[in-house]
Amino acid sequence: CTSKFEEYNTNKYNATKEEFQYDGYILRSSIISMQGHVVPSDVNMCQFTDCLMGGSFGGYFSDSNSGFVGKNFATYNPEEHWIQVAFNDIIPKIFSNLEQLKSVTDDPVPLSVGKIVKVAAMHRVTDIYGHIPYSKIGEGGKLQAEYDHQKDVYLKMIEDLDSAISALTLKQTLDFNSKADKVFGGVVMKWIKLANSLKLRLAVRMSNVEPALAKSKAEEAVNHEVGTMTSNDDNAFFNVEKSPFKIVMYDYNGGDSRVSADITSYMNGYNDPRMQKYFTQSTFEPSDNPKFPNGYYGLRSGINITSSAIAHKYSNMVIDETNPKLMWMNAAEVAFLKAEGALRGWNMGATAEELYNSGINLSFDQWGASGASNYLINDSDIPDNYQDPLG
Repeated sequence: CTSKFEEYNTNKYNATKEEFQYDGYILRSSIISMQGHVVPSDVNMCQFTDCLMGGSFGGYFSDSNSGFVGKNFATYNPEEHWIQVAFNDIIPKIFSNLEQLKSVTDDPVPLSVGKIVKVAAMHRVTDIYGHIPYSKIGEGGKLQAEYDHQKDVYLKMIEDLDSAISALTLKQTLDFNSKADKVFGGVVMKWIKLANSLKLRLAVRMSNVEPALAKSKAEEAVNHEVGTMTSNDDNAFFNVEKSPFKIVMYDYNGGDSRVSADITSYMNGYNDPRMQKYFTQSTFEPSDNPKFPNGYYGLRSGINITSSAIAHKYSNMVIDETNPKLMWMNAAEVAFLKAEGALRGWNMGATAEELYNSGINLSFDQWGASGASNYLINDSDIPDNYQDPLG
């Protein structure tokens, strides 16, 4: 009675394992799923990691939901489920999909891309928690694994990047399936530049604890035959159908976040032409602020919000829904990283001042903003002493 057990218990209308291999379906699914967890494309994950946490701590966003008062990152008192997302959701997704990728191909190109994506996601995770499971994570991305010291996580990530860079450099003209890559469309040269740029970022972040290693790895990245990102054509964006920031900033009952007063204070004080590219203007009524014209006013992070409707009148984030992308890394950041390296005496190919100015020009160019030359020579403006339009 068991001679046809497998046949009887196989749904003939489902795709077979072999059929899932057609057109690289599993390979595509694995890589794209990993890519979707670097800056999470899932709305809830993105909100927890990049709006409520990263936005508050970085001075970019501020909570605008009155229901978040007293239990948020801005007051260093988030609810427990707010702090576990990067650990419980991102780690298993990255490692289970990487394991699946390894099971369907031995091609060094997609496998190396998988390593780079792993580092792109996981260096954010270890910078949140410190020590994490990394080198010994179990089958299917199971988290019941021995923790690695953060130092060892960084060293292993550098090792992963070195391995990927070496493999891809040998195959730099052999682009892979564009359907398997929502960042660079399968262009190998772009992945080498991203890997070197990530390597430089990691080197700068560990420069105070591993100065000699940081210097050598940064110089390797910058002076590699392909090198790092140098133009905005190299920028790494994950293409999404709809920006999760659009939903978080606008769609949830008017939005759970607004632009932070920290960044608007700097940019108003410096008369930064990029403000109109970054932010919407505030929408106060004359009765709200008779002394203040509407302009770029961020919301102070951590204040007691009594009304979400009032909080939503502060400046918001400009989001291009016609071309939704999530930025991983850009050439402007790379130029600033090189500038910091040059200040430390590393061989970054130019002086700190030249690299710093290059970063500003790259940023203005990326956002289509004019006035970079005047901004560069302005040595008198200082950040605004913030005044809340509502007092």
